[in-house]
Amino acid sequence: MKNYNINKNKTKTLLVPLAIIVIGLVFFIIKGFNFDIEFLGGIRMEVQMDGAVNTSEISDYLEQETGINPIIVQTTSSGVSIKTQPIEEEMKNQIFEKMQEKYGLEDDALLSVSSASASYGKQTQAKTVLFTLIAMLCILIYIAIRFEWRSAVMAIISLFVNILVMMAVYAIFQIPLNTTFIAAMLTVVGYSINDTIVIFDRIRENMRGYNPKKNGTISDVVNLSINECIGRTIGTSVTTLVTILLLYIIGVNAVKEFALPLLIGITCGTFTSMFVATPFWGAWKDAEREAKAVAKKN
Repeated sequence: MKNYNINKNKTKTLLVPLAIIVIGLVFFIIKGFNFDIEFLGGIRMEVQMDGAVNTSEISDYLEQETGINPIIVQTTSSGVSIKTQPIEEEMKNQIFEKMQEKYGLEDDALLSVSSASASYGKQTQAKTVLFTLIAMLCILIYIAIRFEWRSAVMAIISLFVNILVMMAVYAIFQIPLNTTFIAAMLTVVGYSINDTIVIFDRIRENMRGYNPKKNGTISDVVNLSINECIGRTIGTSVTTLVTILLLYIIGVNAVKEFALPLLIGITCGTFTSMFVATPFWGAWKDAEREAKAVAKKN
């Protein structure tokens, strides 16, 4: 099997996710995130509609007829979901009345109406940040105990890169950011850290009886370990991605909302496990070892 020199190009490969993050930051400054009603507050209306529907047509029609902007329309298993920012009660009725006028719907086509206040949206944002940080802290402690604190630091940095890439993609394409994204993000965190742990485990096995004259630098051991795991890591990720891609293609909108961030996150997570967490850990260990050698000579 070909032995790829991953350590040699680790800085260049890191530029790929960093470029996406920078572009995402620019779009965030210009446009911000496209928060869904779970974060901003608003209403969600489920309407039953038979046959194929054009969500863009419905959205444009309702915005023109009601003056409410934006109105997000998404397909569901039973019809469409209509989302807006907080509005008055009579405006809710007007939205459904306009739907009845254009599409000839009966009164029982209105399946449900739910609302969330703006304050609830702010609480959701705060809890999202809190729970994500708690998850990161738990991962940090676990890896520090199982391996060492440097491994934990590099694993967390790679996870942050992963999360920032996911958020950058959402900012660039103005994809609605909702609680489904948070669920997917935490799922990706768990999946990505598993890939990183597998490689760190292999490094630990290859470091047993480590001899610089025989094994080379620690970065060389890391490179060997990544190459030994690369087939398993890519194979597992591709298998998972194919399944998720099929769900995204054939699934209803609620499934697509969950599948899309998984596609982004698992792809990036596989990348950061091989090209960020472990190679830079090896470089850190080599630098530390060289510093100790210089200090000993002096």
